[in-house]
Amino acid sequence: IDVLIPRGGKNLIKNVRDKSNIPVFSHLDGICHTYIDQYANIKMAVAVSLNAKMRRTSICGATETILCHKNISKEVLPNLIDKLLSLSCEIRGDRNVRQYNKKIKLATKKDWEKEYLDSIVSIKIVKNIDQAINHINTYSSKHTDAIITDNTKNSNKFINNIDSAIVMHNTSTQFADGAEFGLGAEVGISTGKLHARGPVSVKELTTYKYIVKGNGQLRK
Repeated sequence: IDVLIPRGGKNLIKNVRDKSNIPVFSHLDGICHTYIDQYANIKMAVAVSLNAKMRRTSICGATETILCHKNISKEVLPNLIDKLLSLSCEIRGDRNVRQYNKKIKLATKKDWEKEYLDSIVSIKIVKNIDQAINHINTYSSKHTDAIITDNTKNSNKFINNIDSAIVMHNTSTQFADGAEFGLGAEVGISTGKLHARGPVSVKELTTYKYIVKGNGQLRK
């Protein structure tokens, strides 16, 4: 056996990964983030965040935490929150987010660490892109994280500093899928860094060897 690809619940996958003596392709959680930068297109930010959370809440590419820059929060969050609540999505936010609606529950540290796989989302207002990057690298499961921005410098900074298998710019985290990447059927998303990372399809399940043909050459 060259590799294991465990499929099932978190406890099963963790147990296999912790005890295996051979390589394992796996991810434990899909704690994905969408960061709305201060230079985001407001209409796009609302639409993409809504899709990233609510299209299918039970998949590993669903956004579980939305981060919003403080300078754009008043323009984005009221509309986004109303739309989420209208779809029966429970919202858990920090103290700044809770001012927008009394139905929002106060988020705890456990919420930032949680893969809900349900109609529940955590929302946090951040003071700058550095705080967003730090939050994501602290709580992300390194699966898929996204930035919504029209600022090239900020998008590049985010892409270069987020340590996740898939990093997206101006699109929904729910595109984290081998078929959507043009790779065909996948067996899962690998968050490891050795051999395969991201969608694991046929190519990632194969290896190679070097064939050298000569005519009596000698190395000097």
